[in-house]
Amino acid sequence: MEKVVLGLSGGVDSAVSASTLKEKGYEVHGVFLDIVLGNSADARAAAERLGIGFEVVLIADELDKSVCRPFAEGYLAGKTPTPCIMCNPRVKFPALLAVADRIGAKYVATGHYARTRCDEKTGRTLLLKNLSHNDQSYMLSGLTQEILSRVIFPLGTMEKPKIREIAQGLGLSVASKPDSMEICFIPDGDYAAYIERRYETPPGGNFVDSGGKVLGLHRGIHHYTVGQRRGLGVSTGERLYVSKIDKEKNEIVLTPVGSGVNKIPVKEINWIALESPSEPFCANVKVRHSKTEYPSLVTPSGTEAEVSFDSPVRHPAPGQSAVFYDGDVVLGGGEIDFY
Repeated sequence: MEKVVLGLSGGVDSAVSASTLKEKGYEVHGVFLDIVLGNSADARAAAERLGIGFEVVLIADELDKSVCRPFAEGYLAGKTPTPCIMCNPRVKFPALLAVADRIGAKYVATGHYARTRCDEKTGRTLLLKNLSHNDQSYMLSGLTQEILSRVIFPLGTMEKPKIREIAQGLGLSVASKPDSMEICFIPDGDYAAYIERRYETPPGGNFVDSGGKVLGLHRGIHHYTVGQRRGLGVSTGERLYVSKIDKEKNEIVLTPVGSGVNKIPVKEINWIALESPSEPFCANVKVRHSKTEYPSLVTPSGTEAEVSFDSPVRHPAPGQSAVFYDGDVVLGGGEIDFY
């Protein structure tokens, strides 16, 4: 019987993933990745209910080094990092693969809503969207070929209502457990307070318009993100949003809603379906974790690229990821650089 190591988070998705893998004939070994919040009870209960192996693996130190610190430092530099995109290739999947290697398992699995497929022409492992509105391929865009070739996504073609129905039929206590919407290491969702507890943070400064005119006062650049429209506390008679965060001047530039940018630079690209392309190509590009994709021309240069949008886009946030799609296939993705 083929062994598979499953990231068992304590939520309904990973629990149903375990059941699905068992039905396909795998010997499932559940792993709860512990960040020292003491919340492994639901994962352990699901493992016992489903009759699968289970262990807890501590990842707090690696998470702090590879995700938490870069997250905080990014905000202090005027970026908007996405922790999950950093965590998946740096911490989560390497931790699962380490367990797999230790117990002799060829594959690892998670409850992500995405798919993989081998491209018979190139031999590369493709990352594809889940066909429902729950698609999480954007968050997995940092996974390398080495990782993707060993990954199974059991929920690849399924939707959340069906998942909950299956969980109820299995008598799983997590069947109606709400989805987690917060950053795992900031369970209260107050990321600015989290950063303030760990670092010396910048003082408040000025909101300015594109010409440098002072519009009001901000609370510190780590409270804001490029593209933000709400919670600015500035009244000028028109709707404004954050178009730039200037760390050196400690200023936040506000721009009227309706304006945008035509191109952005992208760095540290992880090419997935393509192998270091050299010619420009057309793609639909996501610049944040949402359903919206923007038709674009991507001009690559090694692990960097310039993305030219067909129509202006409300300022994408440096530090977020730009992910390139050809239909359902993820071509690659990287970090939006300052522009």
